[in-house]
Order: sequence, then C-alpha cells, then structure tokens
Amino acid sequence: MKKLLILFLLVTSFYSCKNDTKNEAIEPETEVTDTKGLTLLKGDFVYYADAAVLQTKHEVYGVVIDKKMHELDEQTKTYKKAETDMIPVEIKGKIIQKPEGEEGWPFRIEIKEIINVSKPDPNKEEIILGADK
Repeated sequence: MKKLLILFLLVTSFYSCKNDTKNEAIEPETEVTDTKGLTLLKGDFVYYADAAVLQTKHEVYGVVIDKKMHELDEQTKTYKKAETDMIPVEIKGKIIQKPEGEEGWPFRIEIKEIINVSKPDPNKEEIILGADK
C-alpha cells in the first residue's frame, strides 16, 4: 500500500511539474490589406548607411528607398538619440517580393502613406532578425 501511495505521489508531482505552455494570446501581425492593395504595418523603422528596414513582430522588411522613405526618416529623427535607433512607426505600403539573386530580406515594403511615428520605449531591446538564406 505504501508503494502504491509513493508511486501515486511521484506521478502526481511529475504531472504537476510538466512544462505547461502558456495560453497567452499571440498578438497577430497588424497586416490589413485594403482595396488599393496597400498593407497596414506597425513596427520599428531604421535608416542607416543606405539601408532601410522595418521590423514588425513577426517579419522584417527591406524598405524601398524613395521620397516617402526619406520623409519617414525625417519624421523619426526627432526621436533618435543615435543614428541606428529604431523608431516605432505605423505605415501603409505595398509589399513586394525580393528579386531572385539579391541579398536581403524576402520581402520589401514600398511606403505609400505614413500614419504615425511615435517615441520609442526606452526599456525595449532593439534586435533586427536576420534573413534566412
């Protein structure tokens, strides 16, 4: 009887110590495509040394360098302490697949509309995810 009780306690303690996956709701990517084919994206933007990047929660996009990108860069400068600081932005743009044989992230975003530029969270770590090759 004691062996059965000890076995029951061991099984119960192992069962209660298992790695439970948290039932946290994963915040979905804010990608809503409108009738004009534009996608709403929220993420962190940086332009440095002729390269522009938008990092969302689930994807990293190369940003097409054009007049709108330079306009966004000007708006982010008020919040930058260093040239490499990433600034939270909300934009609408057209997602374009990267051409074969080019380096960089699989998708690019051509900015069509700047919706919001906000002050970065000082406690957030800035990490740019690498492209899978």
